[in-house]
This record gives sequence, C-alpha cells and structure tokens, in this order.
Amino acid sequence: MADPAKGTKMDASIVAKSFRNEIKAKVVAMKQAGIEPPLLVGLLANKDPAARKYAEWTGKACRADGLRYELRTLDDPIEVEAALIDANDDPRVHGIIVYYPIFGQEESFSGESQDDYLRDTISHKCDVEGLCHSYRTNLYRNVRFLDYPTNNQKCLLPCTALSVVKIIESCPGCYDFTKPVGRKLEGKTVTVINRSEIVGRPLAAMLANDGADVYSVDINSIYMFRDGRLHACDDSVTPESCVRKSSIVVTGVPTKNYKLPTEWVKPNTTVINVASFKNVEEEELLQIPGVVYVSQVGKVTVAMLERNLMRLYEQFHARNNKTDAIAGASSDKNSNNERQSIWSVRLQAYSAAVLTVILAMQLLKK
Repeated sequence: MADPAKGTKMDASIVAKSFRNEIKAKVVAMKQAGIEPPLLVGLLANKDPAARKYAEWTGKACRADGLRYELRTLDDPIEVEAALIDANDDPRVHGIIVYYPIFGQEESFSGESQDDYLRDTISHKCDVEGLCHSYRTNLYRNVRFLDYPTNNQKCLLPCTALSVVKIIESCPGCYDFTKPVGRKLEGKTVTVINRSEIVGRPLAAMLANDGADVYSVDINSIYMFRDGRLHACDDSVTPESCVRKSSIVVTGVPTKNYKLPTEWVKPNTTVINVASFKNVEEEELLQIPGVVYVSQVGKVTVAMLERNLMRLYEQFHARNNKTDAIAGASSDKNSNNERQSIWSVRLQAYSAAVLTVILAMQLLKK
C-alpha cells in the first residue's frame, strides 16, 4: 500500500499493455479472417543512439504484437526523400516512420528545416507519427477529423505527446470523464517544459484542446495555451511560478544538466519525464506527499505508434483479396446490369420506331 505521506512512482508499461492487448486482439481477428496485418516501414539514416534504440524498440514491439515491420537503413541522408516517396506509393505499406534527426536544423529550400520538409513529404495515409502538415495544422486548430462534417476519418496525433495524454488519463483526479469533449481538463493548470515540434508544442495544444490552461516553457520564453489560443506571458511569469500553479508538470529538457527544482512542486502533482535524461531528483521528488512520478514514456509511445498504424490501416488501407473480389464481383454485376439497361432502352426505342413505320404504312394504304 502506498504511503500517503510520500509520492508514488508509476510504471507506465501498465498503460502500454492495455493498448497493446487491444492491438493483439485485432491482429488475431485479422489473421483468422485471412487478412495480412498492417506493414510499418521505418527509415533510418543516422547513427544517433536514441534513434537507433527507438527503431529497435519499434521492431521488437511490432513483432511481439503480430504487426509487420521493415527497417530500411540508408547510408546517405540525401536518399531519405526518395525512399519516402517510394514507401508512400507502395500499396503494401500501411505506415511510415522516419527516425530523426536526419538533417537536424539544416534549412530546406522552402525555408523550414530539412527534417520538417521530410515530415511533410509523408502521406497522411501513412503518417504513423501524426506530424505531417495535415495532422499538424488540424491539431493546432482543434480539428479532430479529416473529413468534416462526415467525421469518419479521425486525425492522428503525435505518438509521444499522445502517450503523455494517455498516461495523464490513467492518473486519478486528472481527467474528468463526466465532462464533454474539450472540457475534460477544465480547471487544471499544466506546465510543459519543452516546446519542440515533436513533443512539447503538440502536447501543449492537445492538453489545451481538452480544456486545461497550459504553460509552454522554453529556454527563452513562456506561452500560455488556453481555449485554442496562444498567449505570450510577460516577465512576471517565470518557470517557477508556472510549476507552483500546476497540478501536472511534464519535463522534456534534452540535457543531463537540467533538474526540476523539487521545491517548486506542490503536493499531489503528477510529474512526467519525457526526456532521455532524468529531469528530476527522483528521491527528493518522491518525498512530496501525493506526487505521482512517471520516469519514462517510451513503451507507451510505441503502443501509440502501433495504435496509429492500426487506425491508418482501418481508415485508408483496409482491403484484402476477399473484399477486392466482392467489390470486383459487385462491379461486374453493376456493369452487366448497366449494359442490360442500355440494350433494353435501345430495344424499346427500336420497337417504337418499327411500330411507327407499320402504322404509317397502314395509313398510306387507306
């Protein structure tokens, strides 16, 4: 039993397991129906240890859950765009992930970074990371479907940011599921110490879209996300004041030198670390009453990747030989019916013409 006078370290793999079990069940059902599971293609063109580790985790998890995974290693970063286009156009491929960084902050001809350009090259029908232009812009406008107002095709959300949301959902007292969509975090204040395009910025938007007031803290500035709008904070707002107000704090500082001052954290706060390095002094943090601490989100991120892959498959690629055969048979039947209908109309017209000629001849005889 947890000591109420101290904090608790939460094992996020429990959250990941529930989602992966859902994926496994779907894969089993697909195989029983004679349908091949979705294929995820990973593109790796760097020697970054974190990227290689992520690629390793992805492949291991996909194989364990019955999904197909193919890692394509490229020797030269300049080859990535062509490989992306090939994967986009390959009907066997249902999802694509690129292991960044490829070019880092190197600028592209369009003015954005080369890596951003690559993200936008991925088709929205294959983008398991949910970071291409279509998904990204919809997220920041709080548009949840690609096909509004039909609303059959949900927008995908970035995997790491989504993993944090799912972890927060599993923490008691954070989300209020009795409230409507867009208001489930109403009344909550969150601080996200990271504003990267992959994690911090989309996470802040997602939490704000759920009703929270979100402080987005970067090295040079602090912004507030509230009700779909971004507000610049004045100099009176500091990282310390943000954290002290917050019941949820997410740290994602990519350096081992940064540590969140534990004296800023109030009791009963949920603290989630998304950085490769531990951004907190764990022993000190767990001395704070009621704190819930999550030290890693990697396993949940991979589970969200699999979930996104399955959603892409179901929304854009869910066809197999059986459905193709049915569709083909239906198409043939429709074509035959259409041809029969055309000949029927022609026959009726011909019969009417013949009848008209006969009547005319009879009248002439009279």
